[in-house]
Amino acid sequence: MSLEIFRPLYREGGVLRLLDQRRLPGEEVWLELTRAPEIAVAIRDMAVRGAPAIGVAAAYGAAFALRSGGSTPAAERFGTARRLLAATRPTAVNLFAALERMERRFASAAAGSPETLEAALVAEADAIAAEDIEACRSIGRLGAALLSGERAVLTHCNAGALATAGYGTALGVIRGAVEAGKPIRVLAGETRPYLQGARLTAWELSRDGIPVEIITDNMAGHFLSRGAVEAVVVGADRIASNGDVANKIGTYGLAVLARENGIPFYVAAPTTTVDLACVDGAAIPIEERPGSEVLTFAGQAIAPAGVGARYAAFDVTPARYVTAIVTEKGICRPPYAESLRRAAGP
Repeated sequence: MSLEIFRPLYREGGVLRLLDQRRLPGEEVWLELTRAPEIAVAIRDMAVRGAPAIGVAAAYGAAFALRSGGSTPAAERFGTARRLLAATRPTAVNLFAALERMERRFASAAAGSPETLEAALVAEADAIAAEDIEACRSIGRLGAALLSGERAVLTHCNAGALATAGYGTALGVIRGAVEAGKPIRVLAGETRPYLQGARLTAWELSRDGIPVEIITDNMAGHFLSRGAVEAVVVGADRIASNGDVANKIGTYGLAVLARENGIPFYVAAPTTTVDLACVDGAAIPIEERPGSEVLTFAGQAIAPAGVGARYAAFDVTPARYVTAIVTEKGICRPPYAESLRRAAGP
């Protein structure tokens, strides 16, 4: 069985077309973006989200950098766009990896005309997008061997096609198992407060005809303890060199519950998500988003007026809770300091 690759963002001529994930599942609205500031807003406001997808979007933002700034020198315009894009989301390391790669391409092509320079930058962004899809396909093929389909697979947040250039990481593993003929069923944690599991993971799995049921986040322990789950598979926004994993808030608790109940806990991510310069999870910057996102639901207040809220968007799962990390270069197992360096090193 072969599944269609859905691409949530792609270039069409001089335009980046991007599916506005804030509108799903009710509406499929495509944004058409042509300048770096527009793309920065889309990243910051979560029209596009997921570490690999953020990296791809930022690459196109850098590619379009010369369209703003008038007569300002190209290097200055590119630098301004790069700083603007880098300031959008601090945790997802793919953002910075993509911008560093675009900066190297700018340096190598800067001597050309503005038209030649932009063409070189656009080609580099296209390559980053294409490589991400291929990495996800490889993650899916490798990770499929970890699943049998005998019981449900539990996932958290959305690490699917919507979080990448296409196909997905955690959902790439699920898709790879389905394509291998395994009878995969999915339990999708709703993932408060933004509901990426309920709104996005369920949307794309149902689109592919993969059986999925939504559970509230606080039901995970119940199903793990009752033998309903064969494995937990999640994505990542940054992986430290020792194997500590930053992912959507709630992942840490899920990993602890999986360990308590003897269930494998797998992380699926491309090597661009591995930060070998980051010694451990304590060094990973954790984004705090506005508390208003916790205090409202679908535009309606759900807490008394005047009450505050905290929204740490990510947490860190210590490496000791991670059974294996699936990358496009292979499946990494403890000790992660060695296996991740082999997979993600120069």
